[in-house]
Amino acid sequence: MLNVCLLGTGGMMPLPNRWLTSLLIKYNGRMLLIDCGEGTQIPLKMVKWGFKSIDAILFTHYHADHIAGLPGLLLTIGNSGRKEPLTLMGPPNIKKAVEGLTVISPELPYELTLIELSDLESTKTLLSNIEIKSIPVDHTLPCLSYSIELKRQGEFDVERAKELSIPVSYWNSLQKGMNITFEGKIVSPQMVIGETRKGIKVSYCTDTRPTEGLIEFIKDSDLFICEGMYGNEDDLCKAEQKKHMMFSEAGLLAKQGSVKELWLTHYSPSLTKPEEYIEPVRTIFKNTIAGSDLLIKSIKYTD
Repeated sequence: MLNVCLLGTGGMMPLPNRWLTSLLIKYNGRMLLIDCGEGTQIPLKMVKWGFKSIDAILFTHYHADHIAGLPGLLLTIGNSGRKEPLTLMGPPNIKKAVEGLTVISPELPYELTLIELSDLESTKTLLSNIEIKSIPVDHTLPCLSYSIELKRQGEFDVERAKELSIPVSYWNSLQKGMNITFEGKIVSPQMVIGETRKGIKVSYCTDTRPTEGLIEFIKDSDLFICEGMYGNEDDLCKAEQKKHMMFSEAGLLAKQGSVKELWLTHYSPSLTKPEEYIEPVRTIFKNTIAGSDLLIKSIKYTD
């Protein structure tokens, strides 16, 4: 099971009733955070999932509303007792961005591991059992969209293991993907594990115009979280100029990508009631939700 919390839904600046867009994902007690704008610590505190177990922070890009909250958060994570290294990932120039911001958060009690991702091609990074993919998108500076996937191996074939006379004491090792040696023969997991089953996929996309690559990238996501900077179609020219996305464009991506559910986020400060623009989007993609701060969902395996 994967737990997802949309910490905030605002773009550009935090408002009294809307924090900046950020996403928190929890799996097996460990967490990763996507984007960390000014004030992100507050909804993090409100959700009560803790700080110490955040193992990675992913940045879509380095505009202030997506990264300016980093120094304070790093200090809070340190005060929570964390000693293990913390991974920071993002497009090119992450070292420069982090060095500049951490001038005011020196002497952390843990190391920072920086991973610079390409803004020219897709990438894949494995952190524990979580596969993190990125793809370049179309904003006013290098920007990435992410997908978070929990892969799931096939079921253990008990009958096949019995046919091969493999003792039960070896089954756990095979289930964990390890070869074993039994009666002088090597037995591989592939011999007793069935076809790969569907895992869990969450995609996150903000600060971009729609791109063709996004359709395949988000394909079959259990949850697609996408910016809806503007709901009124009269703002299309503004969205094109500033490299942002309309509600309707997010809905079309969700439909073309065959996702299960769409959450809209990253609203313009001028968009005070995003729910008023939801129904037209639902004519494009029915399962659309106007994201709200601290919206939580638990995603379970389908079989």
